[in-house]
Amino acid sequence: MSDQSRADIAVAKFLEHTDSEAASFFEACVHCGECAEACHFYLSTGDPKYTPTYKLQPMIRAYNRDKAPFSSLKKMIGLAPSKVTEEELLEWEPLVYDSCTMCARCTLVCPMGIDIAGTIRKMREGYAAAGMVPEGLQSAAEYVEKTSSPMGVTIKALKAQIAHQEKACGIPIEVDKQGADYMAIFSSMEIMGYPEVLGAYAKLFKKAGVSWTISSVAYEATNVGVQIGSAPLAKDILQRVVDAAEALEVKHVISPECGHAYGAIRWAGPNMMGRQFKFEVVHIIELLDKLRREGKIPAGKKDGRRMTLHDPCQIIRRGGLLKEPRSLLDDSCSDFIEMKGAGMASFCCGGGGGVSANPRAEELKTAAFGLKAEQLNSVENLETVVVPCANCRTVFEDGLDAYELDLEVIGLSELVAETLAED
Repeated sequence: MSDQSRADIAVAKFLEHTDSEAASFFEACVHCGECAEACHFYLSTGDPKYTPTYKLQPMIRAYNRDKAPFSSLKKMIGLAPSKVTEEELLEWEPLVYDSCTMCARCTLVCPMGIDIAGTIRKMREGYAAAGMVPEGLQSAAEYVEKTSSPMGVTIKALKAQIAHQEKACGIPIEVDKQGADYMAIFSSMEIMGYPEVLGAYAKLFKKAGVSWTISSVAYEATNVGVQIGSAPLAKDILQRVVDAAEALEVKHVISPECGHAYGAIRWAGPNMMGRQFKFEVVHIIELLDKLRREGKIPAGKKDGRRMTLHDPCQIIRRGGLLKEPRSLLDDSCSDFIEMKGAGMASFCCGGGGGVSANPRAEELKTAAFGLKAEQLNSVENLETVVVPCANCRTVFEDGLDAYELDLEVIGLSELVAETLAED
């Protein structure tokens, strides 16, 4: 593949994804700079190249040259922008993958309503099609093809973790149970890094009296195809879950404490599949809140530690689950306090959108976490931070070490299970 042909492939994909919505975004931008003041990468470095709309320049150039109004005429009289080259694409590639978590804080503040985060996702389609993907994400995609897990977690490893949790909580966890109410999927990070979530589910669902299961062929929730920007890969990953859930005839699929997994299956999923699912997708936080309101998982003695809540971008800002985690925390903790700037506009941890799987971005990710550290420091005498996203938890643990903050990081599902009323 020649250099120019790689550029041609990327540009062709840019143009394919420049639909009327994207075109209207490019035309609407007034270059006010509000998006820069919202971006954690810009704010933590002060470098103007991290301005969100600047990251879109190759795609905007391609649009202005080949698809914008009067672009053909402008080319005829020499007024069209020059062609996007591979050298330029490679120069921009770290901006597209290292300095954007697709957290949508920039989208939230844009006065023109431009979905910058969603357009970055479209731009990544061009990079993925041309084979210009960071090595860490490419390795994750290769693992997915071999094992279905971006970390290479096999069903044997999952069953070993299940066995440990069954022993710890004394409750069986069924695999491939036909006709269960719920089928749970998990991120690899949860399975290997925070396996206690399996025991938490078992405890909570036994108390609630609902049946649940885990599929032996579709246990992975993370959709690396969305992170890379490969629609075919994203659909293949989703297809595994859909096929397994429909084969087991479950009523619901539970999306775990993982940000992009939720967006991929709940919001983008039916569009990728081109049809509605035969089951309902529910986020674990949404489900626990429902079960709590129905009185099926009553709260017991509250945890007395001073806690705050991190708002994962894809679950809170883009997913809309703002009140549910707070309601659960109010029931589970006697000293819950919001950090400064919490809620819909809260800062990203700095590792979403595949950034945490990209070793090259480590220094930038750590710098961005500084803004989250400032939020945490706004809470006096803080002991524990509840982080309802496994990817965010790993970023937090690294970030807290880097900024020398002595805080415990826990998941929300585990906290709810630990403070469940006893029989």
